[in-house]
Amino acid sequence: MQDSPANELVIEGRVVRAAETRYSPAGIPISRFALNHSSNCLEAGMQREIRLRIGVVASGKELQVKVAGLAPDDRVRVKGFLARAGYRSADNRLVLHAQMIELLNDEAR
Repeated sequence: MQDSPANELVIEGRVVRAAETRYSPAGIPISRFALNHSSNCLEAGMQREIRLRIGVVASGKELQVKVAGLAPDDRVRVKGFLARAGYRSADNRLVLHAQMIELLNDEAR
């Protein structure tokens, strides 16, 4: 059996707006929301400011419990894998398909 190439991302950020949920033809809930991330990373010996927005897709009943409680500006950690935004689309934008969502305590707020 051949090992699959790695495709795993863990990112922290703030929820941009409440999730929108729809249901697949099989009745599976699928929620989408966006996450703003900002950090500083070391690149070639220099500090680099990182700011990005990434779309998040959360499928299944287990994740819906977490997503339903999210509000704009909540700080979360999301773990999952990257895939194209549209399954059959020629669009090459990437979204994070969540496998774990953790609400982080934010004492600064």
